[in-house]
Amino acid sequence: MEPKAKTQPLFTRQALTRLLVPLIVEQLLLMTVGMADTMMVTTAGEAVVSGVSLVDNINILIINIFSALSTGGAVVVSQYLGRQEPENARSAAKQLLYVNFLLGAALMAVALLFREHILRLVFGRISQEIMDSALIYFLLTAAAYPFIAVYNAGAALFRAMGNSKVSMVNSLIVNVINITVNAILIYGFSMGSAGAGVGTLVSRIAAAVIIGVMVVRPTHVVYIEHLLRPELRWTMVKRILGIGIPAGVENSMFQIGKLLVLNLITSFDMGVDLLVKGSAVAANAIASSIAGVVCVPGQGTGLGMVTVVGQCMGAGDHDQATGYAKKLLLVSYVSTWIMSAGLFFGSPYLVPLFNLTPATAAMAVQILQLHAVFGCLVWPASFTLPNALRAAGDAKFTMVTAMLSMWICRIGCSYLLGSAWGLDLGLLGVWLAMFADWVVRAGVFSFRFLRGKWKNHQVI
Repeated sequence: MEPKAKTQPLFTRQALTRLLVPLIVEQLLLMTVGMADTMMVTTAGEAVVSGVSLVDNINILIINIFSALSTGGAVVVSQYLGRQEPENARSAAKQLLYVNFLLGAALMAVALLFREHILRLVFGRISQEIMDSALIYFLLTAAAYPFIAVYNAGAALFRAMGNSKVSMVNSLIVNVINITVNAILIYGFSMGSAGAGVGTLVSRIAAAVIIGVMVVRPTHVVYIEHLLRPELRWTMVKRILGIGIPAGVENSMFQIGKLLVLNLITSFDMGVDLLVKGSAVAANAIASSIAGVVCVPGQGTGLGMVTVVGQCMGAGDHDQATGYAKKLLLVSYVSTWIMSAGLFFGSPYLVPLFNLTPATAAMAVQILQLHAVFGCLVWPASFTLPNALRAAGDAKFTMVTAMLSMWICRIGCSYLLGSAWGLDLGLLGVWLAMFADWVVRAGVFSFRFLRGKWKNHQVI
């Protein structure tokens, strides 16, 4: 019997490097947009910081919806490319751009009309000073939703092609514009949250224009033909939504859970001497901003996993899909270990840069060091690994798992551990509940991956 011919690898080491490195840099740059807003407005006081932070949590919810739909499009496009069907890939790309833009316009309209109602519904009783800052920042950043939607769709298409350099360069330009406008308006004109909002809006418009110009060029394998000529292919839309809706529901529930928990956190500051006990809202805002950087390499690797595993599944090569998923998970773990070590030892030096009161700073450092420990152990299995399942079409399983874990662990345990109804650990209890959520996700997703049922789905 002749030995079985060795399958040609779909991705060389060099190709993986060209895909992953720009993705990681891009995620870092995108993260700094929010961090720049938070850090720059610290000069205007903790009330402004809190207002910007609260709205950013709503904005992250919206961005996650766009990202989820874009992931659905990226999976479909990647699988068509794996099957060597570029025309179908281009058709799916056009449908993705339309769906994302229309959703962005609808969400912008809702946010602009009901922004105060949304803030009061989500965060309950907050001081008027925080509310005033939040309303201004929400108005300006909500106007950017359609542009964020277009950017996310375009960036996902380039990732599906294995070309992540385009979106990385775009993100660099966005950051330069955002920081420049912020510096002029916040430091030069003392505009506080309004300055941060204008900087975000201008930079997001620039990002959408740049990615839009790039995605219509026929020099790429996947490009948008006749952009302004409406065309609906419901079969393609259903395939995109088949991945995008479960991912969107999962991401939305995840962020809604965070918002519910934030509502709890805001109650910790009611009737408290903030100089003595510290501001839980401000400590949470700063800790979240810094901790997010640690997860950037894993997030970038997870985006790359959608492209790699998606193309392998489209080509019908399940063995390569499994092998690449394991390899990319290892990359995520190693990078998370390195970043978490820096966070653990560096947080006592990073937190004071945000001009917090000593009590608030102490809270933030404690949380960040715990984040570093749990991040090393379970974060990649919780958030990088499920992208392999989604890329194969197993999005409903990841959605159900994430939703159950969110409501039971993150929300339920937050009230059990953090509030006066339970152990009354305050902000620490809320973050411990989040870590419990990570542990559950990591266990379930790892078991699903090892059993192999995720490879039985068909997307196209």
